[in-house]
Amino acid sequence: MLEAVLLVLLGLGVGVFGAVVGAGGGFLLVPVLLVAYPDRDPATVTAMSLAVVFANASSGAIAYAWQKRIDYRSGLWWALAAIPGALGGALLVGIIPRPVFVLVFAVALAGVGTHLIVRRQFRGYREPISGRGAISRRIRDRRGQNFFYTFRLWHGLSIAGAMGFVSGLLGAGGGVLQVPLLTIVLRFPVHIATATSQFAYALIALEATIVHLVTGGLRLEADLAEAALIAAGAIAGAQLGARLALRVRGATILRVLSAALLLVAIWLVVDTFAA
Repeated sequence: MLEAVLLVLLGLGVGVFGAVVGAGGGFLLVPVLLVAYPDRDPATVTAMSLAVVFANASSGAIAYAWQKRIDYRSGLWWALAAIPGALGGALLVGIIPRPVFVLVFAVALAGVGTHLIVRRQFRGYREPISGRGAISRRIRDRRGQNFFYTFRLWHGLSIAGAMGFVSGLLGAGGGVLQVPLLTIVLRFPVHIATATSQFAYALIALEATIVHLVTGGLRLEADLAEAALIAAGAIAGAQLGARLALRVRGATILRVLSAALLLVAIWLVVDTFAA
């Protein structure tokens, strides 16, 4: 009974933070699962995380849909482009040794976190993207705030393919990498990037979870039952996190995200290799 309560509370915390930064929460959940279940292989940990992230991101996407901050057309394109990568990542994780998996996961998190800290913030006018492949979007949210941005579709599709691979391989990373890439490469406003990332990542996580079910990485009897308890807390946490995001500045979201990435990366390496 105590374990069940702890799993629900874990999901609650993951849900809140994941919804605030638009990351699905997997980058926090995978390290916890690796520490809590040292006997489980990377494929199982990845599959459990993806099942929870699907529930969490879906809940967050519903909240962001009410706020009218999701770029649905872009999100659907991202999800379709992610399918081949999600399949490849889910198949590859089944043959990677656990220490290598942990190291790859930590390096990925630390790399993105460091980039967000050291990169120079552009504060001036940015010339709108134009020419072949340029896409323009204008979104007006429920509060009446207008967002206008342009990007190249092929850039977005390339990012989505990579995110699908990372999601299938690590059970995280797709969402936590997607928000910085949407804001830096595609020039999405941070709040639109966060909301759209939740929507797209819910679909991407579902794709990768199905692959893990088919390949045997996720056992219905045990793994899915524990994932369901975490997901129950994550669903509630995502609703709270999406509302909290309304009160947080975009720059603050990126700073919190970068700090969390570095701390989790350090924790993973120390826990795995210092034992």
